[in-house]
Amino acid sequence: MAELTPKRFGKKKLEEPKKVLIDVGDGAAIPTKEDVGLFTAWRVAFFGAIALTVFLCVYKPDPYLEIMRFVPDGILVTFEVTVLSILLALVIGLFTGLGRISRNPVINGIASLYVEVIRGIPLLVQLFYIYFGLGRFVQLPPLPSAVIAMAVCYGAYMGEIFRAGIQSIPKGQTEAARSLGMTPAQSMYHVILPQAVKTILPPVGNEFVALLKDSSLVSILAVADLLRRGREFASQSFTYFETYTMVALVYLMITLFFSKLISHMEEKISAE
Repeated sequence: MAELTPKRFGKKKLEEPKKVLIDVGDGAAIPTKEDVGLFTAWRVAFFGAIALTVFLCVYKPDPYLEIMRFVPDGILVTFEVTVLSILLALVIGLFTGLGRISRNPVINGIASLYVEVIRGIPLLVQLFYIYFGLGRFVQLPPLPSAVIAMAVCYGAYMGEIFRAGIQSIPKGQTEAARSLGMTPAQSMYHVILPQAVKTILPPVGNEFVALLKDSSLVSILAVADLLRRGREFASQSFTYFETYTMVALVYLMITLFFSKLISHMEEKISAE
């Protein structure tokens, strides 16, 4: 078989395959300036959801407007669960990521085992396990149980994000910091992590949006979040289609809003 060389094809050189990064996450797609089509889709989805919500509330106040008056406290609980969970998950993820790159075999093994086990168990099962299973030994209220379960679950994913972000920084940065007399902890805090933020932020933002949506699972533990309040209204009025339509629209507007906010934050950090 003839060898394919540039000489055989004259001046035309064989093009090397381009490296393509495929980023598929659980959260809403984060719009950027380069993604023109995606940005347009974001505007259509976001403003379309707002327009549809307003139209339904004006056209048929009963039950759509009544639903919107019933669920605001559930929206606050959803934000409370999401924010507390993501903050705790970031802490867990940071230590997990550091453990994953540790040269200590014990620390590395514990961190790796945590990631593999937690990522292999569905979030719903973890919610039941912490609230009902561990409730046999330690009684925890529904809200703290939900926050702990979601933080433990997403902490494993955050750990991999921190690990990849830290390893993306050239080793020369660490060597330069050590040559200046910095300890490993100082070089990590002052040199590596600040640079890794640019790499870490987009996937962390994606995980935040995914966690926001997954927070609907905590309604199973009787946490009065957005979905739980919607279920309560539907069970009282028997307007299941209308109620879950409004709940879906509210979730859509919230996730799209935060995806855009994360996009602006990413652009500002990249510009610095």
